[in-house]
Amino acid sequence: MSNNKNTLTTSWGAPVGDNQNSITAGSRGPTLIQDVHLLEKLAHFNRERVPERVVHAKGAGAHGYFEVTNDVSKYTKADFLSEVGKRTPLFVRFSTVAGENGSADSVRDPRGFAVKFYTDEGNYDLVGNNTPVFFIRDAIKFPDFIHTQKRHPKTHLKNPNAVWDFWSLSPESLHQVTILMSDRGIPATYRHMHGFGSHTFKWTNADGDGVWVKYHFKTEQGIKNLTEEAGTKIAGENPDYHTEDLFNAIEKGDYPAWKLYVQIMPLEDADTYRFDPFDVTKVWSQKDYPLIEVGRMVLNKNPENYFAEVEQATFSPGTLVPGIDVSPDKMLQGRLFAYHDAHRYRVGANHHALPINRARNEVNNYQRDGQMRFDDNGGGSVYYEPNSAGGPAENPEDKQAAYPVSGVAESVAYDHNDHYTQAGDLYRLMSEEERTRLISNIVGAMGPVESDEIKQRQIEHFYKADPEYGQRVAEGLGLSVKQEV
Repeated sequence: MSNNKNTLTTSWGAPVGDNQNSITAGSRGPTLIQDVHLLEKLAHFNRERVPERVVHAKGAGAHGYFEVTNDVSKYTKADFLSEVGKRTPLFVRFSTVAGENGSADSVRDPRGFAVKFYTDEGNYDLVGNNTPVFFIRDAIKFPDFIHTQKRHPKTHLKNPNAVWDFWSLSPESLHQVTILMSDRGIPATYRHMHGFGSHTFKWTNADGDGVWVKYHFKTEQGIKNLTEEAGTKIAGENPDYHTEDLFNAIEKGDYPAWKLYVQIMPLEDADTYRFDPFDVTKVWSQKDYPLIEVGRMVLNKNPENYFAEVEQATFSPGTLVPGIDVSPDKMLQGRLFAYHDAHRYRVGANHHALPINRARNEVNNYQRDGQMRFDDNGGGSVYYEPNSAGGPAENPEDKQAAYPVSGVAESVAYDHNDHYTQAGDLYRLMSEEERTRLISNIVGAMGPVESDEIKQRQIEHFYKADPEYGQRVAEGLGLSVKQEV
């Protein structure tokens, strides 16, 4: 069948059969590397902007330490979590997501919350946000989603039509949209917000027993947020407000701190829980899986040079240590490739060797050459493996934990498509004052959208989450809720 201008194609002109779901082994995955359309989208997306980060371009960072306060060794063999009182140095980068490097800190946007632990077994990166969920749940949709947050190719202006068109056609975004438009959408500072790993990960103990895990960093400074009006005012007066606040707090000895908690789920529960535990648009109920304290993170030292430490810092959820593994979360699976690839493009193939990214323990491998290789490049030592020269070799005890997979290789969606229950529950948890501000923020954001069809489609999602939610947004926009919802 010949293509026409309405047929989506790959960069080499072949028609695309499914642009919503990556190819996985069965409905749960993992994602298969044979999905060349997914890899092409992610690889091309990582190379679209030079030289700032494609997302999370505007940020601030600080050094600190993590101290274990509770024994979790029965869940994970990760060395830096092995004993109460153990301290591990770390570096944190906070950021906004959609804006450019010179954009304002106080905009309505999720905040990146990336932590690099310099452990005795290599670096471990926990790369999350200040929200426990995300807008999409399959990495194949990520380039399209971020395009909607960027500038229109003709006007070079932000485009609310694209933003709400995409969200209204991607109902899985509703939970995160509700959080973003709520009071939590503009944190007062980087210090006054929680952080989340967002994805589900796997912990494995010394006996090889595993559990699913989610991370929660709880700020000890308390949650504080800005209203839309305050955020807009600060953006005009001091667009670097959050960057300045973090630097000044640490400089005067007011060191910000967070308590780290985890939720632990037995492996077998993943097959019976009422929501798919690998769907990043959903949360696990803390009544079902209570928070377990792990330790405390303290930031106590500012960078000496912003570019060398903050701008060149590279994080990836694929930077793992023994005892911490990944899950079949399709969004996470895509990030495992995309983040490392972004850094290889933006900073270089040897980005791991830069001081801010370099592991504190000895690094032994057979990777050679590449731009900006500034060490001895392995000298004249053996440069391949296996070898009979006594070079570094693998340790089978440190293999990632196995989990069973099965199914037909095809583009397939998640089995669970309830995008409304958790968003509705969140709405009903809000006070009347919080709901009023939420509706006001949504109406203000959707007002510039030119298409009533897009507005109507999004209103229907709000209505399905909670009838009052949809009705109030509709009234604010001067529209009515369609009867068929």
